[in-house]
Formats: sequence, C-alpha cells, structure tokens
Amino acid sequence: MKSTGKSTVLPVLSADLPAALVVFLVALPLCLGIALGSQAPLFAGLIGGIVGGIVIGTLSGSQLSVSGPAAGLTAIVAAAIGKMPVYEAFLLSVVIGGVIQLLLGMLKAGVLGDYIPSSVIKGMLAAIGLILILKQLPHLVGYDADFEGDESFSHDGNNTFSDLIQSVGYILPWAALIGIVSLLVQILWEKFLGNRGGLFRILPAPLVVVLIGTWLHLWGTRQFPELALQSQHLVEIPVATSMSGFFSFFIFPDVQFLTNVDVWITGVTLAIVASLESLLCIEASDELDPYKRVTPTNRELKAQGVGNIVSGMLGGLPLTSVIVRTSANINAGARTKWAAIFHGVFLLLSVALIPELLNMIPKASLAAILIYTGYKLAKPSIFRSLYQNGWDQFVPFLVTVLAILLTDLLVGILIGCCIGLFFVMRSNFRSAVFVVNDENRYLFRLRKDVSFLNKPIIKRKLEEVPDDSFIYIDASRADFIDRDVVEVIEDFMLHAPLRNIRVELKRSNFKDQGFSAAIPVPDDH
Repeated sequence: MKSTGKSTVLPVLSADLPAALVVFLVALPLCLGIALGSQAPLFAGLIGGIVGGIVIGTLSGSQLSVSGPAAGLTAIVAAAIGKMPVYEAFLLSVVIGGVIQLLLGMLKAGVLGDYIPSSVIKGMLAAIGLILILKQLPHLVGYDADFEGDESFSHDGNNTFSDLIQSVGYILPWAALIGIVSLLVQILWEKFLGNRGGLFRILPAPLVVVLIGTWLHLWGTRQFPELALQSQHLVEIPVATSMSGFFSFFIFPDVQFLTNVDVWITGVTLAIVASLESLLCIEASDELDPYKRVTPTNRELKAQGVGNIVSGMLGGLPLTSVIVRTSANINAGARTKWAAIFHGVFLLLSVALIPELLNMIPKASLAAILIYTGYKLAKPSIFRSLYQNGWDQFVPFLVTVLAILLTDLLVGILIGCCIGLFFVMRSNFRSAVFVVNDENRYLFRLRKDVSFLNKPIIKRKLEEVPDDSFIYIDASRADFIDRDVVEVIEDFMLHAPLRNIRVELKRSNFKDQGFSAAIPVPDDH
C-alpha cells in the first residue's frame, strides 16, 4: 500500500518539532558552556551545534541521536588551543580529525561499538544523569562558577562535590527562586498537565519553563532591581549589529600550518576520542530508543567525519554524538532524525535573528530542564532493575556509574568494560566444567569454551578422584578445548591405571578437539 504524504508529515509536526525545540533549549547553553570551557570563541560552540544538527543529523543513520560539541573533548580542545600558534591552526586539526573519521567509517571500524556490554551502556546513561543533577544544582541556585556542560569530576583544584558545597554559600535568592519554580513547573507539567491534550499536549514542558523563567527574570528586574540577575547568570550569545558582523564570527582554518606536528597529533587524537564517544553514545541512543532501531555504526563514523570537516572549515568545535542532547530528544518524544535537523535550524535562526531575546533566559531555568533530564536517566527504578538482574549485571553497571562520576566518560567506560569482561570470563569459567559423582562413579562434562583458566580446577578435580573409581569424561558438548586442558586430561588417562582408575573419553564426532589419536575413544553411551 502506497504511503501518503500525510503519514510522513504528521509525526514530524506532532512529535519531532516540539522535541527539536526542547533539544534546542538544552543545546544552547551547552554549546556556549563547552566553548567557554574549551577556551575557544563562544560562537565556535554555536557553529558546532548548528553543524551537528543539520549536517550530521542529515547524514547519520540514527533516528534519535543528536550531535554537537562534547564535554568529553573539552580538556583535549583547551590543551590543543593552548599549544597552537593561532586558533586557525586548531581548526585545521578538526578538519584532519574529520577526514580520519571518514576513513575509519570506510574501514568499517564502527564494529567496535558492538562490543560494549549493555550493563556498561546503562551505567553510562545513569552516570550522565547523576552528573547532570550534581553539576546543574549549583546553576539552579545562581552559582555559575563552573561552565555549563562540564562533565569532568575535577577542575581547577575543585571537584563536583566541592562545587556543590561551595554553592550553598553563594546562593542568589532570585536565581534560586527562578530555578525552583522552573523545576516545579517542569515536574507538574509533565506529570499532570501534559496529559490533558489540547494546548497542554502541544507545548513542550521545557519551553514553558523557559518562558516562565524569563518572565520572572524580567518582572523581578523591574520590581526588585537590587535582586536582578547579572549577565553572567543569563545566556550569553554574541550579538552582531549587522549581517556582515554576523558573518565575521565565522573563522576559517589556515593551511599554512599543515606542516605543524602538533596539528596532526591533535587531529589524530580528536578523531580517536570523538569516534569512541560517538560509538558509545550511538549504542546508548539505540538502548533508549522506544522502537529499538539499530544505527549503522560505520555510516555514523562517516557522518561524524563529514560533520567535523564542515565544523572545522567554518570555525566550529569538534563534534560527537552527545548523550545529554540525545536523551533530551528521546524524552521529548522525538520519532525521526528531523528533530535533530530542526534543532540545528533553530540554533542557526535564533543566533542570527534573535540573540537579544535569548540573552534574557536565566541559566537557572535551563539548569532545571537538565536536572529533570538527569533524573529520567538515573531513576531509582533503573538501579533496582539492574540489581534484580543479578550481580553479573549489577556490578559492572554500578562500577561504571562510580568510575564515570569520579573520572570521565571514556575512563569510566574502559573500567566498566574491564569489570564486565571479568564477569563474562567468570561465568564461562564456572559453567565450562561440570562434575558429579555417585559413590565411585564420576562424570566430568566439558561445555562451551574450556580455556586454560579452567586447567587448575580440572587438574585438581581429577586428582581428587579416589583409587578404584570409574571416570566418564564427556567432551562432546564443548565448542573449544584449550590445548593445556587436553594435555591435563591425556596425562591423567596415562597414569590413571596405576591407581586402578578406569577412564572413558567421549569426543565430538564433528570437531578436532586436539586429543591424541592414541587415546581410546569408546562407543557413545
């Protein structure tokens, strides 16, 4: 049956447009904050957000992932900009990184993302949620010492918890009022009013939060000027007085620095780190997708590569798929990639046409939106569900959460993967060898993959068998038996007659498991 244009347009208008507006409101302060933390021009963050939405959103195979400047690259970018002779040289590194990502996609390196355990991915999502809550609480009450979007545990001699404690002594009454009201509006709107239909259903809660927060700021400025919020507590977008002034914000890479070694080292570093972060976030977005669609990872690397090339050519920051914006997109009800594309269009139009209006938005209102997004990622029910799934799932999940909270995203994921690998090996180790006995009759059954790690337990169990016994070793169900294990069994079969132990070995008829032809094989029982 031929689909109609209406069936395609309606989801975009009813779901993707409101979601795009929500992501736009979330992305705006993050783009600016990450640029500030990276010691780059503020407009570079906005360029990255625009390119991430429009270019990568169009080329990506993901329906829900949103790309833009990433907090995980902030330290790398800040260090690289500090080493470069000029900012234009750094932009050349961004372009080089994009080209390398494009090559990685062509070489099908995207398969690496498939090897991340789901418990680690869920741990990453929960950790990001907790980071959002902890990092945004100071902004909620007007303590804006740290830049928006910072996800690292330590910075400038402080850490996440010390910032939280210090914020208590720097609470701005009007900012705190706006923040708390914004948070309450967000909760009430989504829990009660958003389900009533009509205008309540059409308007996304974050838009209502921003409108109310902005009105409170403007009203408070007139009624209580002594409590008015200063510019550092509001969104700060560079304002151009003319169209030529707007275009002057765009900076272009300088090819004369192609021979600079630091340019190439930075380009390779950005490509590797950005690719890993993108693959992790793609796995996470597929996990959050209510339709459980699968993103082609090699296509994603190519899209990220093209996006970084375009961003670098225009003066923007390096880009990755970003889980905060992606989760906000999914929570807002997005259904297709049009939400990501429209959020990029909204960023472009707003910074070009209405920057003065955007600069009236209090950071406290935006912090409330991010805190609520963080809560959805780190609900207590998620921890309870993983705990009920057993220790093999819960421990890697919890370790990943703690590791990301106390270090950063990539280090935390690496630690989580190591713990997950340990539990996989432990599970295989425990289930690979099965031993049971009835008086002096013993059954040794080898299952799945029997590696060298199983050698000590097999050797010990065989030697514990008393004299004058019978052992039946069933190796027919094993997919793989390590040569070390084969030698242990063969050695035991050679000296077992000295203890009057009779041994029978059943091998698979379909696999060469490495047993010597000299070892007798009885008929199947």
